[in-house]
Amino acid sequence: MLAIFSFLSTGFLVWPLRKLAIRIGAMDVPNIARKEQKAPVPYLGGVAIAVGISIVTVTSTFVSKRDGFLIDLLISVLVPAIVLGSLGLMDDLKSLSPWPRLVVQSLVGTFLATIIVFNGTVGTPFSTQGVNSIISIFWVVTVCNSINFFDNLDGAASGAVAIISLGIFVISVAQGQELVAALSVVTSGSSIGFLVWNKSPAKIYMGDAGALFLGVIISVLTIRLDPGIDPLWQSLSIPVILLSIPLLDTSVSVTSRIIRGVSPLTGGRDHLSHRLIRGGFTRTKSAFLLWGATVVSILVSISIYFSPGVLGGRITVAYLFCWIIAFYSFIRTSSTGD
Repeated sequence: MLAIFSFLSTGFLVWPLRKLAIRIGAMDVPNIARKEQKAPVPYLGGVAIAVGISIVTVTSTFVSKRDGFLIDLLISVLVPAIVLGSLGLMDDLKSLSPWPRLVVQSLVGTFLATIIVFNGTVGTPFSTQGVNSIISIFWVVTVCNSINFFDNLDGAASGAVAIISLGIFVISVAQGQELVAALSVVTSGSSIGFLVWNKSPAKIYMGDAGALFLGVIISVLTIRLDPGIDPLWQSLSIPVILLSIPLLDTSVSVTSRIIRGVSPLTGGRDHLSHRLIRGGFTRTKSAFLLWGATVVSILVSISIYFSPGVLGGRITVAYLFCWIIAFYSFIRTSSTGD
């Protein structure tokens, strides 16, 4: 039911926010350097996602009388997500420079790491709180930027987040992590509700507001996810594999920019989707390929969870090998199309 409510809430909110974006001129205008759409597309889709997830999450905790859940969700997820989402909205409307965004992301990551580590809610903790904090900060910033980077093709990010959230849901339900399971299914439903409007040809974009909001939620969910399997390294590998396709996109883009002497924080047409399109795939087929790859990563994660030990190790190593091959294959393609 949570998934249905979040699907409907976000889906219905998109329409008035799309009208508002057009009225106030909050539009993503195509340009040669970064944007490939043929006409301006309204922003503010991220606001619909944030409001939809927040309404369903807060309402469901009130109805279920889980006051402890509500406080936990507000402090450790929703408020930080709204803060970064607001930063993203400012960037959508005002085009902020990259460094202030990175500083604020780091501050939010530090706050989240402090809360999560202090409360002992790290799913697979390391031996010391210091290591847990450093890795958590790095993970929050990395995931937020990866989701943001991945939002470069109609439906790519919203579809991927919906799929990743379902993967988190399956494992968290099996582990009895009620809060993680509930928030992940709400996130998935909301992402699908937005995808209805965001699929090619997109009628609205989530923008940085939606990407950063979802980035916080997904990063916190994967930090708190506790696969609880042995050996420890396989348990640690599951969150990484869940997000391995957005991470692949970020790795390829950042590496290609460093090789070309371009700032990794600048935008460009060097993402996986752009490379697939230059390789002859349509925008729609490129989106389906990226969604399909994300589905594979989720199935691999679930397989490792249900088959830990020797088989899980073999699956992990085989997937890592495939990921490296994919990285090498994409990095060899043209980064600019010139």
